[in-house]
Amino acid sequence: MSTSARPDPDKVMIFDTTLRDGEQAPGCSMTEREKLRVAHALAELNVDVIEAGFPAASPGDFDAVQAIAGSISGPVICGLARCNPEDIEKAWHAVRAAQRHRIHVFVATSAIHREYKLQMAKEEIIKNAVEGVKLARRYCEDVEFSPEDASRTELDFLAEVVTAVIEAGATTVNIPDTVGYTVPGEFREVFAYLRKHVPGIDAIRLSVHCHDDLGLAVANSLAAVEAGARQIECTINGIGERAGNCSLEEVVMALKVREPYFGAHTGIDSRRLYPTSRLVSSITGMHVPRNKAVVGENAFAHEAGIHQHGMLRHHATYEIMRPEDVGISRSNLVLGKHSGRHAFRERVKQLGFRLDDAELSRAFKEFKKVADRKKDIFDADIEALVVNADGTGTPGRWQMRELHITAGTGTIAAAAVKLDDTENDRSIEEAAVGDGPVAAAFKALERATGVTLKLKNFDLRSVTLGDDAQGEVTVTVEYNGQPFRGQGLSTDIVEAGARAYLEVINRVSRRHQAAKTDTQEAASA
Repeated sequence: MSTSARPDPDKVMIFDTTLRDGEQAPGCSMTEREKLRVAHALAELNVDVIEAGFPAASPGDFDAVQAIAGSISGPVICGLARCNPEDIEKAWHAVRAAQRHRIHVFVATSAIHREYKLQMAKEEIIKNAVEGVKLARRYCEDVEFSPEDASRTELDFLAEVVTAVIEAGATTVNIPDTVGYTVPGEFREVFAYLRKHVPGIDAIRLSVHCHDDLGLAVANSLAAVEAGARQIECTINGIGERAGNCSLEEVVMALKVREPYFGAHTGIDSRRLYPTSRLVSSITGMHVPRNKAVVGENAFAHEAGIHQHGMLRHHATYEIMRPEDVGISRSNLVLGKHSGRHAFRERVKQLGFRLDDAELSRAFKEFKKVADRKKDIFDADIEALVVNADGTGTPGRWQMRELHITAGTGTIAAAAVKLDDTENDRSIEEAAVGDGPVAAAFKALERATGVTLKLKNFDLRSVTLGDDAQGEVTVTVEYNGQPFRGQGLSTDIVEAGARAYLEVINRVSRRHQAAKTDTQEAASA
Protein backbone atom coordinates (compact mmCIF):
# COMPACT_ATOMS: atom_id res chain seq x y z
CA MET A 1 0.00 0.00 0.00
CA SER A 2 1.44 3.37 -1.03
CA THR A 3 1.41 6.31 1.33
CA SER A 4 1.67 10.00 0.51
CA ALA A 5 3.53 12.53 2.60
CA ARG A 6 1.31 14.58 4.84
CA PRO A 7 1.43 18.33 4.23
CA ASP A 8 3.58 20.31 6.64
CA PRO A 9 1.07 21.96 9.02
CA ASP A 10 3.51 24.78 9.76
CA LYS A 11 4.25 25.70 6.16
CA VAL A 12 2.62 28.86 4.82
CA MET A 13 2.10 28.68 1.07
CA ILE A 14 2.99 31.83 -0.87
CA PHE A 15 0.41 32.64 -3.54
CA ASP A 16 1.83 35.33 -5.79
CA THR A 17 -0.68 37.51 -7.63
CA THR A 18 1.76 40.04 -9.12
CA LEU A 19 0.68 39.06 -12.64
CA ARG A 20 -3.03 39.40 -11.83
CA ASP A 21 -3.83 41.79 -8.96
CA GLY A 22 -0.46 43.54 -9.19
CA GLU A 23 -0.89 44.24 -12.90
CA GLN A 24 -4.23 45.94 -12.20
CA ALA A 25 -2.39 48.91 -10.66
CA PRO A 26 -2.50 51.93 -12.99
CA GLY A 27 0.51 51.92 -15.31
CA CYS A 28 1.59 48.37 -14.36
CA SER A 29 0.28 46.48 -17.38
CA MET A 30 2.83 44.07 -18.88
CA THR A 31 3.35 42.49 -22.26
CA GLU A 32 3.20 38.71 -22.60
CA ARG A 33 6.98 38.53 -22.81
CA GLU A 34 7.35 40.63 -19.66
CA LYS A 35 4.87 38.42 -17.83
CA LEU A 36 6.87 35.36 -18.81
CA ARG A 37 10.06 36.94 -17.43
CA VAL A 38 8.33 37.67 -14.15
CA ALA A 39 6.81 34.18 -14.02
CA HIS A 40 10.23 32.56 -14.48
CA ALA A 41 11.61 34.78 -11.70
CA LEU A 42 8.72 33.78 -9.41
CA ALA A 43 9.40 30.11 -10.12
CA GLU A 44 13.06 30.60 -9.17
CA LEU A 45 11.91 32.42 -6.03
CA ASN A 46 10.04 29.17 -5.27
CA VAL A 47 6.56 30.61 -4.78
CA ASP A 48 3.93 27.91 -4.34
CA VAL A 49 1.24 29.39 -6.60
CA ILE A 50 1.38 31.89 -9.46
CA GLU A 51 -1.93 33.57 -10.20
CA ALA A 52 -1.06 34.24 -13.81
CA GLY A 53 -4.06 36.37 -14.71
CA PHE A 54 -7.79 36.67 -15.32
CA PRO A 55 -8.23 34.74 -18.62
CA ALA A 56 -11.75 36.03 -19.30
CA ALA A 57 -10.69 39.66 -18.93
CA SER A 58 -9.20 39.92 -22.44
CA PRO A 59 -7.68 37.79 -25.24
CA GLY A 60 -4.26 39.11 -24.21
CA ASP A 61 -4.75 37.97 -20.63
CA PHE A 62 -5.88 34.53 -21.82
CA ASP A 63 -2.84 34.17 -24.10
CA ALA A 64 -0.43 35.23 -21.34
CA VAL A 65 -1.88 32.78 -18.81
CA GLN A 66 -1.79 30.00 -21.40
CA ALA A 67 1.84 30.81 -22.27
CA ILE A 68 2.85 30.75 -18.60
CA ALA A 69 0.99 27.48 -18.00
CA GLY A 70 2.81 25.90 -20.92
CA SER A 71 6.32 27.04 -20.00
CA ILE A 72 6.64 27.36 -16.21
CA SER A 73 7.31 24.30 -14.06
CA GLY A 74 7.26 24.08 -10.28
CA PRO A 75 4.54 26.39 -8.95
CA VAL A 76 0.82 25.78 -9.34
CA ILE A 77 -0.46 27.98 -12.18
CA CYS A 78 -3.78 29.60 -11.28
CA GLY A 79 -6.38 31.47 -13.30
CA LEU A 80 -9.03 33.75 -11.80
CA ALA A 81 -12.69 33.48 -12.78
CA ARG A 82 -16.03 34.86 -11.75
CA CYS A 83 -18.64 32.27 -10.79
CA ASN A 84 -20.04 31.89 -14.29
CA PRO A 85 -19.56 29.14 -16.90
CA GLU A 86 -17.83 31.29 -19.52
CA ASP A 87 -15.17 32.60 -17.11
CA ILE A 88 -14.51 29.18 -15.60
CA GLU A 89 -14.22 27.47 -18.98
CA LYS A 90 -11.73 30.10 -20.18
CA ALA A 91 -9.72 29.80 -16.98
CA TRP A 92 -9.51 26.04 -17.44
CA HIS A 93 -8.41 26.22 -21.07
CA ALA A 94 -5.79 28.81 -20.09
CA VAL A 95 -4.21 26.79 -17.23
CA ARG A 96 -4.81 23.20 -18.34
CA ALA A 97 -1.33 22.81 -19.91
CA ALA A 98 0.38 23.45 -16.56
CA GLN A 99 1.92 20.54 -14.68
CA ARG A 100 -0.11 21.70 -11.66
CA HIS A 101 -3.12 23.95 -12.12
CA ARG A 102 -5.82 25.71 -10.13
CA ILE A 103 -9.02 27.61 -10.85
CA HIS A 104 -9.78 30.48 -8.47
CA VAL A 105 -13.44 31.54 -8.42
CA PHE A 106 -14.96 34.43 -6.53
CA VAL A 107 -18.16 36.29 -5.78
CA ALA A 108 -18.76 39.30 -3.55
CA THR A 109 -20.53 38.66 -0.24
CA SER A 110 -20.66 41.92 1.76
CA ALA A 111 -23.94 43.79 2.20
CA ILE A 112 -22.69 46.83 0.29
CA HIS A 113 -21.60 44.68 -2.67
CA ARG A 114 -24.80 42.64 -2.61
CA GLU A 115 -26.93 45.77 -2.73
CA TYR A 116 -25.02 48.11 -5.01
CA LYS A 117 -22.83 45.95 -7.25
CA LEU A 118 -24.54 42.59 -7.65
CA GLN A 119 -28.11 43.40 -6.62
CA MET A 120 -28.44 39.83 -5.41
CA ALA A 121 -29.97 38.32 -2.29
CA LYS A 122 -27.97 36.15 0.09
CA GLU A 123 -29.55 32.97 -1.26
CA GLU A 124 -28.52 33.92 -4.81
CA ILE A 125 -24.96 34.60 -3.68
CA ILE A 126 -24.67 31.15 -2.09
CA LYS A 127 -26.22 29.47 -5.14
CA ASN A 128 -23.83 31.33 -7.45
CA ALA A 129 -20.81 30.40 -5.31
CA VAL A 130 -21.75 26.71 -5.07
CA GLU A 131 -22.43 26.37 -8.79
CA GLY A 132 -19.14 28.09 -9.60
CA VAL A 133 -17.12 25.79 -7.35
CA LYS A 134 -18.89 22.66 -8.62
CA LEU A 135 -18.29 23.61 -12.25
CA ALA A 136 -14.62 24.39 -11.58
CA ARG A 137 -14.23 21.00 -9.86
CA ARG A 138 -15.44 19.26 -13.03
CA TYR A 139 -12.36 20.62 -14.77
CA CYS A 140 -9.83 20.78 -11.96
CA GLU A 141 -9.27 19.10 -8.57
CA ASP A 142 -7.57 22.18 -7.11
CA VAL A 143 -10.23 24.87 -6.70
CA GLU A 144 -9.99 28.03 -4.63
CA PHE A 145 -12.94 30.18 -3.62
CA SER A 146 -12.90 33.81 -2.45
CA PRO A 147 -15.84 35.66 -0.87
CA GLU A 148 -14.93 39.14 -2.12
CA ASP A 149 -15.01 41.84 0.58
CA ALA A 150 -15.10 39.15 3.27
CA SER A 151 -13.79 41.49 5.97
CA ARG A 152 -16.97 43.60 5.64
CA THR A 153 -19.32 40.62 5.41
CA GLU A 154 -21.60 39.63 8.32
CA LEU A 155 -19.84 36.79 10.15
CA ASP A 156 -22.82 34.45 10.22
CA PHE A 157 -23.40 34.87 6.47
CA LEU A 158 -19.67 34.52 5.73
CA ALA A 159 -19.64 31.23 7.65
CA GLU A 160 -22.69 30.08 5.70
CA VAL A 161 -20.99 30.82 2.37
CA VAL A 162 -17.73 29.14 3.39
CA THR A 163 -19.59 26.06 4.62
CA ALA A 164 -21.45 25.79 1.30
CA VAL A 165 -18.36 26.08 -0.92
CA ILE A 166 -16.43 23.52 1.14
CA GLU A 167 -19.32 21.09 0.70
CA ALA A 168 -19.28 21.91 -3.03
CA GLY A 169 -15.61 20.90 -3.31
CA ALA A 170 -13.42 23.96 -2.71
CA THR A 171 -9.94 22.89 -1.57
CA THR A 172 -8.76 26.37 -0.59
CA VAL A 173 -10.91 29.15 0.84
CA ASN A 174 -9.45 32.62 0.74
CA ILE A 175 -10.63 35.37 3.10
CA PRO A 176 -9.89 38.71 1.40
CA ASP A 177 -9.70 42.15 2.95
CA THR A 178 -10.58 43.55 -0.46
CA VAL A 179 -10.60 47.25 0.45
CA GLY A 180 -7.96 47.21 3.19
CA TYR A 181 -10.56 47.97 5.88
CA THR A 182 -9.83 45.53 8.69
CA VAL A 183 -7.25 45.65 11.52
CA PRO A 184 -5.21 42.75 12.93
CA GLY A 185 -7.22 42.01 16.10
CA GLU A 186 -10.51 42.16 14.24
CA PHE A 187 -9.19 39.96 11.42
CA ARG A 188 -8.02 37.28 13.88
CA GLU A 189 -11.58 37.15 15.19
CA VAL A 190 -12.92 36.55 11.66
CA PHE A 191 -10.70 33.47 11.25
CA ALA A 192 -11.45 32.28 14.78
CA TYR A 193 -15.18 32.56 14.11
CA LEU A 194 -14.94 30.60 10.87
CA ARG A 195 -12.83 27.84 12.42
CA LYS A 196 -15.41 27.50 15.19
CA HIS A 197 -18.58 27.62 13.09
CA VAL A 198 -17.68 26.01 9.73
CA PRO A 199 -17.83 22.19 9.60
CA GLY A 200 -14.93 20.60 7.73
CA ILE A 201 -12.82 23.75 7.70
CA ASP A 202 -9.77 21.86 8.98
CA ALA A 203 -9.83 19.70 5.84
CA ILE A 204 -9.17 22.65 3.51
CA ARG A 205 -6.50 25.32 3.36
CA LEU A 206 -7.39 28.77 4.64
CA SER A 207 -5.89 31.67 2.71
CA VAL A 208 -5.65 35.42 3.21
CA HIS A 209 -5.56 38.28 0.69
CA CYS A 210 -5.06 41.79 2.09
CA HIS A 211 -4.95 45.22 0.51
CA ASP A 212 -2.91 48.06 1.94
CA ASP A 213 -5.33 51.01 2.02
CA LEU A 214 -4.57 51.64 5.70
CA GLY A 215 -0.99 50.36 5.52
CA LEU A 216 -1.97 47.16 7.35
CA ALA A 217 -1.80 44.50 4.62
CA VAL A 218 1.29 42.75 6.00
CA ALA A 219 0.12 43.04 9.63
CA ASN A 220 -3.33 41.70 8.76
CA SER A 221 -1.84 38.80 6.78
CA LEU A 222 0.39 37.86 9.71
CA ALA A 223 -2.61 38.06 12.06
CA ALA A 224 -4.40 35.60 9.78
CA VAL A 225 -1.42 33.23 9.96
CA GLU A 226 -1.60 33.38 13.75
CA ALA A 227 -5.30 32.49 13.45
CA GLY A 228 -4.66 29.46 11.24
CA ALA A 229 -4.30 30.69 7.64
CA ARG A 230 -1.71 28.68 5.74
CA GLN A 231 -1.65 30.59 2.46
CA ILE A 232 -0.81 34.27 1.96
CA GLU A 233 -1.73 36.02 -1.28
CA CYS A 234 0.73 38.81 -2.01
CA THR A 235 2.67 40.66 -4.72
CA ILE A 236 6.27 41.61 -5.39
CA ASN A 237 6.91 45.12 -4.01
CA GLY A 238 3.29 45.16 -2.79
CA ILE A 239 2.02 46.48 -6.14
CA GLY A 240 -1.68 46.33 -6.86
CA GLU A 241 -4.90 48.28 -7.06
CA ARG A 242 -5.08 51.57 -5.12
CA ALA A 243 -2.50 51.38 -2.29
CA GLY A 244 -1.45 47.88 -3.33
CA ASN A 245 -1.37 44.42 -1.77
CA CYS A 246 0.48 42.61 0.96
CA SER A 247 4.17 42.85 0.06
CA LEU A 248 5.64 39.40 -0.60
CA GLU A 249 9.17 40.27 0.46
CA GLU A 250 8.00 41.87 3.71
CA VAL A 251 5.67 39.09 4.84
CA VAL A 252 8.17 36.38 3.87
CA MET A 253 10.99 37.97 5.83
CA ALA A 254 8.70 38.64 8.80
CA LEU A 255 7.95 34.92 8.95
CA LYS A 256 11.61 34.05 8.50
CA VAL A 257 13.05 36.49 11.04
CA ARG A 258 10.30 35.80 13.59
CA GLU A 259 9.77 32.09 12.88
CA PRO A 260 10.02 31.13 16.59
CA TYR A 261 7.17 33.54 17.33
CA PHE A 262 4.85 32.54 14.48
CA GLY A 263 5.74 28.87 14.47
CA ALA A 264 5.41 28.93 10.70
CA HIS A 265 7.71 29.12 7.69
CA THR A 266 7.65 29.40 3.90
CA GLY A 267 9.54 27.64 1.14
CA ILE A 268 10.74 30.89 -0.45
CA ASP A 269 14.40 31.24 -1.48
CA SER A 270 14.85 34.62 0.20
CA ARG A 271 18.12 35.27 -1.65
CA ARG A 272 16.01 35.77 -4.77
CA LEU A 273 13.87 38.54 -3.22
CA TYR A 274 15.98 41.53 -4.21
CA PRO A 275 16.63 40.55 -7.85
CA THR A 276 12.95 39.68 -8.31
CA SER A 277 11.93 43.00 -6.76
CA ARG A 278 14.30 44.85 -9.07
CA LEU A 279 13.01 43.00 -12.13
CA VAL A 280 9.36 43.77 -11.37
CA SER A 281 10.21 47.39 -10.59
CA SER A 282 11.95 47.80 -13.93
CA ILE A 283 9.23 46.08 -15.96
CA THR A 284 6.32 47.94 -14.35
CA GLY A 285 8.09 51.29 -13.99
CA MET A 286 7.01 51.35 -10.32
CA HIS A 287 10.19 52.29 -8.50
CA VAL A 288 10.83 50.92 -5.03
CA PRO A 289 10.97 53.70 -2.38
CA ARG A 290 14.44 54.07 -0.88
CA ASN A 291 13.08 53.44 2.63
CA LYS A 292 10.95 50.41 1.73
CA ALA A 293 11.35 47.49 4.11
CA VAL A 294 13.57 44.57 3.02
CA VAL A 295 14.40 45.66 -0.57
CA GLY A 296 14.69 49.47 -0.40
CA GLU A 297 18.09 51.07 -0.99
CA ASN A 298 18.18 52.31 2.60
CA ALA A 299 17.03 49.05 4.18
CA PHE A 300 20.61 48.15 5.16
CA ALA A 301 22.17 51.64 5.17
CA HIS A 302 23.52 53.05 8.44
CA GLU A 303 24.41 56.73 8.63
CA ALA A 304 24.02 57.69 12.30
CA GLY A 305 27.36 57.53 14.09
CA ILE A 306 26.07 55.43 16.98
CA HIS A 307 24.59 52.94 14.52
CA GLN A 308 27.84 52.70 12.56
CA HIS A 309 29.80 52.14 15.78
CA GLY A 310 27.47 49.31 16.79
CA MET A 311 27.60 47.76 13.33
CA LEU A 312 31.38 47.67 13.44
CA ARG A 313 31.21 45.73 16.70
CA HIS A 314 28.47 43.32 15.58
CA HIS A 315 25.99 43.51 12.70
CA ALA A 316 23.10 42.33 14.90
CA THR A 317 23.20 45.57 16.90
CA TYR A 318 21.21 47.30 14.17
CA GLU A 319 20.43 44.59 11.59
CA ILE A 320 17.80 41.93 12.26
CA MET A 321 18.60 40.32 8.90
CA ARG A 322 21.61 40.32 6.63
CA PRO A 323 21.51 41.93 3.18
CA GLU A 324 22.81 38.65 1.78
CA ASP A 325 19.67 36.94 3.12
CA VAL A 326 17.52 38.85 0.62
CA GLY A 327 20.01 38.81 -2.25
CA ILE A 328 21.65 42.23 -1.81
CA SER A 329 25.38 42.23 -2.44
CA ARG A 330 27.74 43.95 -0.01
CA SER A 331 30.34 44.60 -2.71
CA ASN A 332 30.96 47.96 -4.34
CA LEU A 333 33.16 48.38 -7.42
CA VAL A 334 32.99 45.16 -9.40
CA LEU A 335 33.92 45.49 -13.07
CA GLY A 336 35.64 47.82 -15.48
CA LYS A 337 36.03 48.49 -19.21
CA HIS A 338 38.55 45.67 -19.60
CA SER A 339 36.35 43.03 -17.97
CA GLY A 340 35.40 40.17 -20.25
CA ARG A 341 32.18 38.34 -20.97
CA HIS A 342 32.97 35.53 -18.52
CA ALA A 343 33.57 37.93 -15.63
CA PHE A 344 30.36 39.78 -16.49
CA ARG A 345 28.37 36.53 -16.58
CA GLU A 346 29.75 35.46 -13.19
CA ARG A 347 28.94 38.80 -11.60
CA VAL A 348 25.39 38.64 -12.97
CA LYS A 349 25.00 35.19 -11.37
CA GLN A 350 26.42 36.45 -8.06
CA LEU A 351 23.85 39.23 -8.05
CA GLY A 352 21.11 36.61 -8.32
CA PHE A 353 20.01 37.10 -11.94
CA ARG A 354 19.54 34.45 -14.61
CA LEU A 355 19.82 35.39 -18.29
CA ASP A 356 19.61 33.30 -21.42
CA ASP A 357 22.36 33.68 -24.02
CA ALA A 358 20.51 36.32 -26.05
CA GLU A 359 19.73 38.44 -22.98
CA LEU A 360 23.31 38.10 -21.73
CA SER A 361 24.67 39.24 -25.10
CA ARG A 362 22.46 42.33 -25.09
CA ALA A 363 23.33 43.17 -21.50
CA PHE A 364 27.08 42.69 -22.12
CA LYS A 365 26.95 44.87 -25.22
CA GLU A 366 25.31 47.65 -23.17
CA PHE A 367 27.82 47.07 -20.37
CA LYS A 368 30.71 47.78 -22.73
CA LYS A 369 29.05 51.02 -23.83
CA VAL A 370 28.59 52.10 -20.21
CA ALA A 371 32.15 51.09 -19.33
CA ASP A 372 33.46 53.48 -21.97
CA ARG A 373 31.55 56.34 -20.31
CA LYS A 374 31.89 55.54 -16.61
CA LYS A 375 35.09 55.23 -14.65
CA ASP A 376 33.51 53.06 -11.97
CA ILE A 377 30.97 50.30 -12.59
CA PHE A 378 28.92 49.35 -9.52
CA ASP A 379 26.54 46.49 -8.79
CA ALA A 380 23.56 48.79 -9.27
CA ASP A 381 24.81 49.57 -12.79
CA ILE A 382 24.98 45.86 -13.57
CA GLU A 383 21.51 45.27 -12.11
CA ALA A 384 20.02 48.05 -14.24
CA LEU A 385 21.56 46.59 -17.39
CA VAL A 386 20.35 43.10 -16.55
CA VAL A 387 16.74 43.98 -15.80
CA ASN A 388 16.63 45.96 -19.05
CA ALA A 389 18.14 43.07 -20.97
CA ASP A 390 15.02 42.68 -23.09
CA GLY A 391 13.92 46.32 -22.74
CA THR A 392 16.10 48.96 -24.34
CA GLY A 393 18.06 46.26 -26.10
CA THR A 394 15.07 44.58 -27.69
CA PRO A 395 15.39 44.50 -31.47
CA GLY A 396 12.71 46.46 -33.27
CA ARG A 397 12.08 48.11 -36.59
CA TRP A 398 13.74 51.36 -35.54
CA GLN A 399 17.31 51.44 -34.19
CA MET A 400 18.93 54.69 -33.05
CA ARG A 401 22.32 55.25 -34.60
CA GLU A 402 22.93 58.91 -33.73
CA LEU A 403 21.40 61.57 -31.49
CA HIS A 404 22.59 65.18 -31.45
CA ILE A 405 21.24 67.81 -29.06
CA THR A 406 21.66 71.58 -29.05
CA ALA A 407 20.35 73.39 -25.97
CA GLY A 408 21.21 76.23 -23.65
CA THR A 409 19.89 79.18 -21.69
CA GLY A 410 18.06 81.63 -23.93
CA THR A 411 18.14 79.32 -26.96
CA ILE A 412 15.58 77.00 -28.50
CA ALA A 413 16.46 73.34 -27.95
CA ALA A 414 16.99 71.30 -31.10
CA ALA A 415 17.55 67.61 -31.73
CA ALA A 416 18.71 65.62 -34.75
CA VAL A 417 18.39 61.84 -34.99
CA LYS A 418 19.59 59.20 -37.39
CA LEU A 419 17.64 55.95 -37.30
CA ASP A 420 18.04 52.63 -39.07
CA ASP A 421 14.76 51.33 -40.49
CA THR A 422 15.49 47.59 -40.40
CA GLU A 423 12.19 46.70 -42.04
CA ASN A 424 13.02 48.64 -45.22
CA ASP A 425 16.84 48.47 -44.98
CA ARG A 426 17.39 52.24 -44.99
CA SER A 427 18.47 55.11 -42.74
CA ILE A 428 16.40 58.18 -41.94
CA GLU A 429 17.56 61.52 -40.57
CA GLU A 430 15.23 64.07 -38.98
CA ALA A 431 15.46 67.15 -36.78
CA ALA A 432 13.04 69.09 -34.59
CA VAL A 433 12.90 71.83 -32.00
CA GLY A 434 11.08 71.68 -28.70
CA ASP A 435 10.57 73.10 -25.25
CA GLY A 436 13.79 71.58 -23.93
CA PRO A 437 16.15 68.90 -25.25
CA VAL A 438 13.94 65.95 -24.27
CA ALA A 439 10.89 67.36 -26.05
CA ALA A 440 13.02 68.13 -29.12
CA ALA A 441 14.39 64.57 -29.19
CA PHE A 442 10.88 63.10 -28.90
CA LYS A 443 9.58 65.25 -31.76
CA ALA A 444 12.52 64.28 -33.97
CA LEU A 445 11.80 60.58 -33.30
CA GLU A 446 8.14 61.07 -34.16
CA ARG A 447 9.01 62.79 -37.44
CA ALA A 448 11.46 60.07 -38.40
CA THR A 449 9.11 57.17 -37.65
CA GLY A 450 5.74 58.72 -38.44
CA VAL A 451 4.40 57.60 -35.04
CA THR A 452 2.89 60.35 -32.86
CA LEU A 453 2.51 59.65 -29.16
CA LYS A 454 0.93 61.51 -26.27
CA LEU A 455 3.35 61.66 -23.34
CA LYS A 456 1.60 61.04 -20.02
CA ASN A 457 4.53 60.60 -17.65
CA PHE A 458 8.33 60.95 -17.67
CA ASP A 459 10.08 59.33 -14.72
CA LEU A 460 13.83 59.59 -14.12
CA ARG A 461 15.78 57.58 -11.56
CA SER A 462 19.50 57.72 -10.83
CA VAL A 463 20.85 54.18 -10.76
CA THR A 464 23.95 55.01 -8.69
CA LEU A 465 25.58 58.05 -7.14
CA GLY A 466 28.06 60.42 -8.77
CA ASP A 467 28.10 62.79 -11.73
CA ASP A 468 28.60 59.88 -14.14
CA ALA A 469 25.71 57.81 -12.79
CA GLN A 470 23.38 56.09 -15.19
CA GLY A 471 19.90 57.50 -15.52
CA GLU A 472 16.96 55.11 -15.92
CA VAL A 473 14.01 56.75 -17.67
CA THR A 474 10.50 55.31 -17.80
CA VAL A 475 8.01 56.97 -20.14
CA THR A 476 4.28 56.30 -20.16
CA VAL A 477 2.50 57.35 -23.33
CA GLU A 478 -0.89 57.01 -24.96
CA TYR A 479 -1.42 55.90 -28.55
CA ASN A 480 -4.93 55.60 -30.00
CA GLY A 481 -6.31 55.62 -26.47
CA GLN A 482 -4.10 52.74 -25.30
CA PRO A 483 -1.30 53.11 -22.72
CA PHE A 484 2.25 52.04 -23.55
CA ARG A 485 5.39 52.11 -21.43
CA GLY A 486 9.04 52.18 -22.39
CA GLN A 487 12.37 52.32 -20.58
CA GLY A 488 15.80 53.60 -21.44
CA LEU A 489 19.15 53.57 -19.68
CA SER A 490 22.16 55.81 -20.26
CA THR A 491 24.63 58.09 -18.51
CA ASP A 492 23.03 60.82 -20.65
CA ILE A 493 19.45 61.37 -19.45
CA VAL A 494 18.32 62.83 -22.79
CA GLU A 495 19.59 59.73 -24.55
CA ALA A 496 17.92 57.55 -21.90
CA GLY A 497 14.63 59.34 -22.56
CA ALA A 498 15.04 58.97 -26.32
CA ARG A 499 15.74 55.24 -25.94
CA ALA A 500 12.62 54.83 -23.81
CA TYR A 501 10.51 56.75 -26.35
CA LEU A 502 11.90 54.72 -29.24
CA GLU A 503 11.13 51.50 -27.39
CA VAL A 504 7.47 52.55 -27.27
CA ILE A 505 7.53 53.44 -30.96
CA ASN A 506 8.90 49.98 -31.73
CA ARG A 507 6.11 48.41 -29.70
CA VAL A 508 3.51 50.40 -31.62
CA SER A 509 5.17 49.38 -34.90
CA ARG A 510 5.11 45.71 -33.89
CA ARG A 511 1.41 45.99 -33.06
CA HIS A 512 0.74 47.58 -36.46
CA GLN A 513 2.65 44.79 -38.21
CA ALA A 514 0.78 42.10 -36.26
CA ALA A 515 -2.57 43.68 -37.14
CA LYS A 516 -1.54 43.91 -40.79
CA THR A 517 -0.54 40.24 -40.84
CA ASP A 518 -3.84 39.21 -39.21
CA THR A 519 -5.78 41.20 -41.83
CA GLN A 520 -3.84 39.59 -44.70
CA GLU A 521 -4.38 36.09 -43.28
CA ALA A 522 -8.10 36.76 -42.84
CA ALA A 523 -8.36 38.03 -46.42
CA SER A 524 -6.52 35.00 -47.84
CA ALA A 525 -8.75 32.66 -45.83
